[in-house]
Amino acid sequence: MSLWEYANPVKFMALSGQVLPWVGGLAALCLGVGLVWGFFFTPDDFRQGSTVKIIYLHVPSALMAINTWFMMLVCALIWLIRRHHVSALAARAAAPVGIVMTLIALFTGAVWGQPMWGTWWAWDPRLTSFLILFLFYLGYIALWSAIEDPDTAADLTSVLCIVGSVFAILSRYAVNFWNQGLHQGASLSLDKEENVADVFYIPLLVCIAGFVCLFLALVLLRTRTEIRVRRIRALEARSRMA
Repeated sequence: MSLWEYANPVKFMALSGQVLPWVGGLAALCLGVGLVWGFFFTPDDFRQGSTVKIIYLHVPSALMAINTWFMMLVCALIWLIRRHHVSALAARAAAPVGIVMTLIALFTGAVWGQPMWGTWWAWDPRLTSFLILFLFYLGYIALWSAIEDPDTAADLTSVLCIVGSVFAILSRYAVNFWNQGLHQGASLSLDKEENVADVFYIPLLVCIAGFVCLFLALVLLRTRTEIRVRRIRALEARSRMA
């Protein structure tokens, strides 16, 4: 069985319909456990106090904001190379989810930054690149809405997605590229010494798993909706021709 078989809308709808309830249920379970555990059963940090608990929303949403764009990039490349409509629709479906994740990351970052830095916003390299990524999300969604022909819209938004990937990379690695800046280093790393303390680490991983499952559930749901909308428009076009 080839993975490309699920580029067929009929097979994608069948598989996603079976997977969606499980992914949605797992998202609710992980988010419920992770957020309750993190906010109510972990101690305050000796430096940051209770504000450290913002990481249970900030870190997962920031990771998903960046990785959503990378998922859209993969879908865009598949569309440009193989012209599979499901991949283009999946990229379109993921964009609103990504922009919400970006907004959550920006808002929670501001809430954390005010007591830690003494300001709601600073033109830090990572914050600035994240704001630009948010603007690219806006542009991507607007471009889809502005072009009537779906294939042309998919082509142009795919190019925009490739260009915007530069800022997704900067958002992820800005702290490594520039030594200057207020933003702290990564909370999670392959280097064990750079990770947060174990008491925060495990509930954070549960929250990240919850955000990943939530993202998958929302993208599957929205992609199914996009396919149905495409079918309805095709039927309306046929009825007008008849």
